[in-house]
Amino acid sequence: MNFISWNVNGLRAICGKGELHRFFEETHPDFFCLQETKLQAGQLDLSFEGYESYWNYAEKKGYSGTAIFTRHTPLSVSYGIGQEEHDNEGRVITMEMPDFYLVCCYTPNSQDGLKRLDYRMQWEDEFRAYLSRLASKKSVILCGDLNVAHNEIDLKNPATNHMSAGFSDQEREKFSLLLEAGFTDSFRYLYPERKDVYSWWSYRMAARSRNVGWRIDYFVVSNDLRPRIEDAIIHDQVMGSDHCPVELVLKD
Repeated sequence: MNFISWNVNGLRAICGKGELHRFFEETHPDFFCLQETKLQAGQLDLSFEGYESYWNYAEKKGYSGTAIFTRHTPLSVSYGIGQEEHDNEGRVITMEMPDFYLVCCYTPNSQDGLKRLDYRMQWEDEFRAYLSRLASKKSVILCGDLNVAHNEIDLKNPATNHMSAGFSDQEREKFSLLLEAGFTDSFRYLYPERKDVYSWWSYRMAARSRNVGWRIDYFVVSNDLRPRIEDAIIHDQVMGSDHCPVELVLKD
């Protein structure tokens, strides 16, 4: 069973380039999760034969937004985390399957100068509690742009980016707390020492061609799923966005 997550940074734009359809046809995932769709209901007619789709739109136009395409009918689907102050930005979709929850997430960015760090800290605590409640019922697969490079190995220039948004001590500590709560970073579980593998590159200074990037897109799973992790793939050759797709392969 394979899961793909991709921050598309504008779904209409990437569809116009043709990259999304090409990648989808190559991979035919069981679940295809998107972040930063940046659209409202009715602005794009996107479907794939044999797949159902579920969308969470931000109230603010052209902002945030998530979607899941699946060829497996879920038991239920919910939107947000049940906290009004967090649930108007279209950031979370939770899909309940018979033996797991799939959570597609676009984590709030702390922004330049860490202007939104206090809000981000509140989000982290409440989102972690939400995931823990799910995990008390059945296995959890969390995917998405989590807007944090956990360790120095996860970005090209850790020294010069220390305390930048996505690599502040506070954000990294919250990710550590998530793992301590019973979750596993699937990529680092399989490839603890692999360097120079990133999922996001700035559009500035030819960062992608020089591979000056960050690994901020993840599949994080509850620890009970560790034995089923077959592979965790970062498709860094796939273009179309400033992020590339990431993939989780689970043994059936």
